[in-house]
Amino acid sequence: MDSLITAAARALAAGDALAALKRIALRDDPPALALRGIAMAQLGEYSRARELLRRAARGFGAHEELARARCIVAEAEVALAMRDLGGSPRSLTSATATLEAHADLSNALQARLIATRRLLLLGRLDEAGAALARVDARNLPPSLVGVAELTAAELALRSLQIDAARTALARAHDAANRARVPALVAEVAEALTALDRPAARRLVAGGEQALNLDDVSALLTSDALVIDACRRGLGIGAAWRPLARRPILFTLARALAEAWPGDTDRETLIACVFRTRHPDESHRVRLRVEIGRLRALVKPLADIEATSRGFALRPRNGSAVVVLAPPIDGDQASLLALLSDGAAWSTSALALALGASQRTVQRALVELEAVGRVRSIGRARAQRWLSPPLTGFTTILLLPTALPIL
Repeated sequence: MDSLITAAARALAAGDALAALKRIALRDDPPALALRGIAMAQLGEYSRARELLRRAARGFGAHEELARARCIVAEAEVALAMRDLGGSPRSLTSATATLEAHADLSNALQARLIATRRLLLLGRLDEAGAALARVDARNLPPSLVGVAELTAAELALRSLQIDAARTALARAHDAANRARVPALVAEVAEALTALDRPAARRLVAGGEQALNLDDVSALLTSDALVIDACRRGLGIGAAWRPLARRPILFTLARALAEAWPGDTDRETLIACVFRTRHPDESHRVRLRVEIGRLRALVKPLADIEATSRGFALRPRNGSAVVVLAPPIDGDQASLLALLSDGAAWSTSALALALGASQRTVQRALVELEAVGRVRSIGRARAQRWLSPPLTGFTTILLLPTALPIL
């Protein structure tokens, strides 16, 4: 590489995109195009960055497979920043293999981290954990070590392993300070502050109590029967019953838990579950059927007793019943949690992350837009959705997850 390309690359490694562009802004050779694309990505011009990186990859040609692989990795990171999660990961996997074959370990690690972060955004925590276990950040630049530790911290947070998350963030903070990359330092600082923000609400008689992630973790490992409205399930300690795909049963469980230690009358349960103000005999029959299903599901953890008025929840170990509610109200809480990172998401990416259809997500976005909680930019396939960052609390418990709460 010539001296200008080398100087631009060093500036980009330090996070100084403007200094890099001063040296290569007028050049159109493939190495310069690639560096210009990375610089534009650092400045937030993702569409332009993607275009430049694709031009660079075409310019390198098939005979320069190492350079092409680096462009593919850079484009994959731009796609991640754009929340474009719908593409196939096969090209990134192939690029990773090429980089490792040429002993370019730094860029190979970067590619593996991009793939892991994509899995985290999609809520595929088991796969993300397996991918992260294959990452070895030893003897690599501190900037990459910082990103690896940030990824490990997010995985630990999403799994509610708070101590492990704090340890990873401490290592990330040390690596970011050694790297002296302002964006990385700021990202680590933001992750650290999220640990102490309210993450959920504990509903108590006549009010509520704000809980941070440490409080939530302690509550979930206690002997209390927890009805978790953040992740739609209930459990005692390590015993967990997911109800995310059984909304009627979860609504019943929450209604019974909110009335504990008393009972809930049948009319209230029918109104909660079936959304009707004029119940008839068919609703009462359906209520009995659903109560039977819930009773069978929670039998190892609690009993559901019939009373003269309705039904009551009775934990088998005689412990307390706790309702854990999201920090923000509404059926679209998980959607708002994804948008809270300030990035521009496409409808398809949101649908992938939530495991819902695009039409369902589109309807929810339109409803949120009508009340001013989200906004859209662009049109048709270029349309993206934004939400102001929710800086008052952390939404980590609302994000998609495939892991049970332990």
